[in-house]
Amino acid sequence: MTTLAYILQRNYADLPERPAVHLLYNRQPDVTVTYRTLMQGAAGYARALDAAGIPPGEVVVLILQHGEALVYAFFGAILHGAIPSIMPFLTEKLTPDKYRQDLAALIEVTRPAAIVTYPDFVPEVRAAVRPREAPRAKRAGGGPVRAVLVSADIPPVADPDLGAMPGLRRSPDDVVLLQHSSGTTGLQKGVALSHRAVLNQLDCYARALRLTLDDVIVSWLPLYHDMGLIAGFVMPIMNRAPLVLMSPFDWVRAPGRLMQAVSRYRGTLSWLPNFAYNFCAQKTRDRELEGVDLSSWRAVVNCSEPMHWKSHQMFLERFEKYGLQPSALATCYAMAENVFAVTQGGIDAPVVVDEVDQRSLLVDRIATPLSPSEHPERTLSLPKDAAGEGQGGGLKLLSCGQPLPNVRVRVLDDQRRELPERHLGEIALHSDCMLTGYYNRDDATAKAFHEGWYLTGDLGYVADGEVYVTGRKKDLIIVGGKNVYPQDLERLAGDVTGVHPGRVVAFGVFDEEAGTEEVVVVAEAEAEDAAEHQRLADEIRQRVTRGSDVALRYVHVVGPKWLLKTSSGKIARAANREKYLEERER
Repeated sequence: MTTLAYILQRNYADLPERPAVHLLYNRQPDVTVTYRTLMQGAAGYARALDAAGIPPGEVVVLILQHGEALVYAFFGAILHGAIPSIMPFLTEKLTPDKYRQDLAALIEVTRPAAIVTYPDFVPEVRAAVRPREAPRAKRAGGGPVRAVLVSADIPPVADPDLGAMPGLRRSPDDVVLLQHSSGTTGLQKGVALSHRAVLNQLDCYARALRLTLDDVIVSWLPLYHDMGLIAGFVMPIMNRAPLVLMSPFDWVRAPGRLMQAVSRYRGTLSWLPNFAYNFCAQKTRDRELEGVDLSSWRAVVNCSEPMHWKSHQMFLERFEKYGLQPSALATCYAMAENVFAVTQGGIDAPVVVDEVDQRSLLVDRIATPLSPSEHPERTLSLPKDAAGEGQGGGLKLLSCGQPLPNVRVRVLDDQRRELPERHLGEIALHSDCMLTGYYNRDDATAKAFHEGWYLTGDLGYVADGEVYVTGRKKDLIIVGGKNVYPQDLERLAGDVTGVHPGRVVAFGVFDEEAGTEEVVVVAEAEAEDAAEHQRLADEIRQRVTRGSDVALRYVHVVGPKWLLKTSSGKIARAANREKYLEERER
């Protein structure tokens, strides 16, 4: 068994001039980083960590913007034998006070030995570190931050001495990196992953994707979440598949840049969260697509949040005339605790679509086929009348695909007994690429496992070997003793014409008079008109009441950009609940 540092050294020795990463910038020339320049830049950071007295095995937090410094710092930490942990920097999308609180709290738990950042961010880092400088007993995981390194002060090493790199002497079972679970800033729990776990995932997932040296991965995803870090960074670099990487902020300002990059570099693989399918289809201008050819794209993988057919259909209809093949629409179920992918669909055959009785799923928690004689179908594209609520109360659910060969999946009831096929419950998994644990959080690690199986907290079912994910267990709302899952209601409300796709949130608010929770649905409208908002509220109320066991009373229709999202692009349910309550009190 080998390590990431060894593979990086081997890639450098075998193919020093092969492009590892093409970095794309706004209004600046692209920068190509070969394995030679990658090793030289990384060696500079490894030397800086050594000079700062940071021993191997300690955590190094990276707060860097898109660019060469982030690439070099990450692999430099690995060459040094340290444990890199990429975190987001403060942007206009994040609340400054909340970001600072989370940063200070994470530093307190993770106790990094060093922080690497860019010059403008040094004051923020020092402010977050300062509360920890009081003397205290040292505990497992390191002492106070010993060094704040500034990227501008770290030059590359022209002729690195690979034999002296401590990272090459690390064990496969040593922790190689930390990923962080998604939250308001993506800083909730540090998922510790060993070299062995990461490489088991990369090997198995590359085979599931049929990844070859001819593939080109194109990504705008941030590197502080698992989809960007693993699928859009570590996997291509370790597997010698050229990576085309742009800033997520540049993508948001002009999503057509993704299509231009795929066309220019003949990209074959990309991963997108579901909202990005809608965003690309709606916000990409025709002038951005002049001369664009998307025929090289063999898989555009929907991952990281609940998947919707409308989003796939909208994406396909927008870009099919530019060469996008229907067969390129793919799906994946993934999480940081399994390094990344749990399942993969749409590579060797079209994604499976399962049409089930809507009320049976919502009320009985059973995915009953709409017609017992019908089986799930594989579809290359979605019929225009089947992008949401089906005919006669049918609901078409998109499969996440089948588990990877090294992953086993079970569905458990509330007593953690295994459920039969098509019964809705909590998804549990077991694999050889699981997390070592939540870093310095033995309490959270213990709660996450049951008899060796990782409890994902996700709700779903299995049918004919395909995994379907329907929501999150922790988002449960209890109304009059009945369990209500907000994702079900959001799906119903989102099917109402005029509601902005993917911009619906449902949550519970305790009613003291009734002594139970009441369900609130907040939906963004595509129009600003007050009369249209009232019409939408009425239709949402009727649709949810008719399609579920919830007699919905409270519907709040808002204008564009009202809803808050996490740094990974998911609707932030708790934050939106607080925003709703604050507005209600005014």
